[in-house]
Amino acid sequence: MKRTNANNNNKLYYSISEVAKITDTKAYVLRFWEKEFPSLKPKKNRGGNRIYQQREIDLINRIKTLLHEEGYTIEGARQKLKSRRGAKVGFSSSSSISNGSLKSKIKEIKKELKELQKLLA
Repeated sequence: MKRTNANNNNKLYYSISEVAKITDTKAYVLRFWEKEFPSLKPKKNRGGNRIYQQREIDLINRIKTLLHEEGYTIEGARQKLKSRRGAKVGFSSSSSISNGSLKSKIKEIKKELKELQKLLA
C-alpha cells in the first residue's frame, strides 16, 4: 500500500484535489466513494467545498487497499470496514445489532445455560 502521510505539510484540512494527489486517486472516484462508504464523510467549508482531514485520508487509503490490492468488491470492503469499526466499539448504539435483538439473544443464551446447568447437576 502506498501510504503517504499528509501531515508532512502540517495542515489540518485538504482540498479534494490535494487528497486526490496524496492518495493517487481521481477526484470523481473520491466523490463516488463518499456515496458508497457511509464512514467517508468529509466536512464542507462555507463555499460548499469538501475539506478532508487526516482520518479521511487514512480511510481513503484503506478503501483503496481493500478494493485494488486485496480484491474486495465495494460491498465486501464496506462490510470489512464496518466489522473493523464494530470490533473497536463493541456493542454500542452504533452497532448493527438492535437493542431488542441483543436482549432477546441474551435471554436465549441464559435459558440454554440454565438447561445445561440442570443436565450437569
